[in-house]
Amino acid sequence: MKDRPSRIKIQIINGPNLNILGQREKDIYGEDSLLAIQSYVEEKIKGLPVALSWFQSNIEGEIVNEIQRSLAKEVALLVINPGGYSHTSVAIYDALKALPCKKVEVHLTNTHKREDFRRNRITAGAVDVIIEGAGKDSYLLAILSQTF
Repeated sequence: MKDRPSRIKIQIINGPNLNILGQREKDIYGEDSLLAIQSYVEEKIKGLPVALSWFQSNIEGEIVNEIQRSLAKEVALLVINPGGYSHTSVAIYDALKALPCKKVEVHLTNTHKREDFRRNRITAGAVDVIIEGAGKDSYLLAILSQTF
């Protein structure tokens, strides 16, 4: 009997206000809820040897805790959309720096075409790759670009 190929563990963390996607600023973020985005990504990667774990919180400390839990889970890839915390959180930056795995920061929109304050991303300094402006495909691109 052949051994089943090991699955690549991927942690996806979403920050504040992403829980109300599809309800807020639809002209900017679109109609899809976070659950719809999760379902879309899961469907697109069906059959690939990956195991996704999704997490969302509006609370900075909970996001830090989840990043730290990723150490124990031995994830191979962490995908994070820190939302507004990308511009303000040294705590998330420090937690990301502690992870030895690959890290990708995603944003649904192109932050460089938005308000000036969105161009400065503290958390970006702690990740390997940034993917933004591709909507829900930002998550899919993050997974595929780093695992295959």
